[in-house]
Amino acid sequence: MELDEAFGSVGQFGRSQKRLTAFLVLLQVYVACQSMLIVLVGAVPEYHIDQGEIPASTEELARHVRFADNFTSIATEWYLIKHEAYKVNLASSLYFAGLLIGNIVFGPLSDKLGRKPVYMSGLFFDVIFGYVTAFAPSYEIFAMSRFIVGIMNGGMSLVSFVLTQEYVGKSYWALTGSLTNLTFAVGIAVYAFLGYYIREWRFLAFVSNSPGVFFFLLSFMLPESPRWLYSQGNTAEAEDVLQYLACGNGKERLIIKLKPCAGTMKKNDSASGVLNLLKHPVLRWRTIILMYIWYVCSLVYYGLTFNAGELGGNLYLNVALYGLIEVPAFPLCMFFIEKSWSGRRKTTTSFLIFAGFACIFTMFLPENSGFFFSPTLLALCGKLTVSAAFNIVYIYTSELYPTVVRNAGLGVCSMTCRFGGVLAPFVPSMKTLNPSVPFMVFGISGVSAGFLTLLLPETLNKPIAESIEDLQGPVYQMLKNKKVNQLEENT
Repeated sequence: MELDEAFGSVGQFGRSQKRLTAFLVLLQVYVACQSMLIVLVGAVPEYHIDQGEIPASTEELARHVRFADNFTSIATEWYLIKHEAYKVNLASSLYFAGLLIGNIVFGPLSDKLGRKPVYMSGLFFDVIFGYVTAFAPSYEIFAMSRFIVGIMNGGMSLVSFVLTQEYVGKSYWALTGSLTNLTFAVGIAVYAFLGYYIREWRFLAFVSNSPGVFFFLLSFMLPESPRWLYSQGNTAEAEDVLQYLACGNGKERLIIKLKPCAGTMKKNDSASGVLNLLKHPVLRWRTIILMYIWYVCSLVYYGLTFNAGELGGNLYLNVALYGLIEVPAFPLCMFFIEKSWSGRRKTTTSFLIFAGFACIFTMFLPENSGFFFSPTLLALCGKLTVSAAFNIVYIYTSELYPTVVRNAGLGVCSMTCRFGGVLAPFVPSMKTLNPSVPFMVFGISGVSAGFLTLLLPETLNKPIAESIEDLQGPVYQMLKNKKVNQLEENT
């Protein structure tokens, strides 16, 4: 039988899959704490320098500066203010640079070596260097640990997301993908809650990292992805995992006999990896379009965050709102992407275009126009919709790539996403040209990515390709022949 047919017999989202999914979804709380760590650990409290001139050296600055005692941070411990303030942003940039590398490396590795071993290795080193962050004796070691945590956190979370998809039937990919992103948003609020009660930065970093030990130990019980095993030609092992899931779902031991996966017989033909994304025409154009969409999602997301982020007031409340504003995106996604009249493609297009126009219209509203017509509210609505688009893009991308290159595809797309996050803070500096230029950049990017999404195929209720050869299957051939016939009719 085919793999999707086997999932139908085993149960697409039974008790065993719910337990596995719940575990990996809850892991996103830990991922969020690591991702947002620098927001509180690098915060600068109010301070006073008791002399007119700013001291030139750090040692002299330490003798003349007085920090407010409401919390500690790396800024208060290593006096990262004035001419040293850039080091806080540098540590943050190093973390995002690590995410970039992790997305590039871990995707192809897990396609070649397996989901579980690559995920476990990433989580192990993530936890180890998370503790190095908490006990770092100097800024240099702190910054180095953040870079390595970025590599491990970005790669490990990418592979864990793929695992949540591949444990369940295809009809539940949207649910598990949306739950993953929802839990990440809740994790940001959890981190703000921890920061409110733990004001000493080393203890906060220690407590935020400690759940990783719990997740690592329990991860030994996770099975390998049956879809990855099947795509690699390990049919017997894939059948064993499916029977394990069936037993956990309360079903009697099934006799599962999978058909050999197309393309697995040619072991020396084309190893799964990034090169296959370039060699195959369908995958090449898909990847180019998806890279741009991921880049724009990140650029617009952070751009709207910067615009709506001048909130003032309580630091911890602002961090919590930063996460919680994304929570309504979950029901929005689940409602629209499962409808036949909207699906993945049209919903992503609509959300991106709305976010783009929200950015453009923000610059036309005066600051004193009242709450319901304020630029802040419009920007927050835009952030909500681009968060929804980001949520769908994760699911949509997983469905557009065959299993053998799914992690490689997600890794390349996540890489371009990090470029968007890195560039977003620099776009506001374009205000020197004209105050409206940054919002035009964000707006045009969002609208253009929305229309480009229409060039991708719809994946709702369509079979998932397991190998690259599946892209040559009847469905794709019919589409190709249809285009040829249309051209002949036009001529």
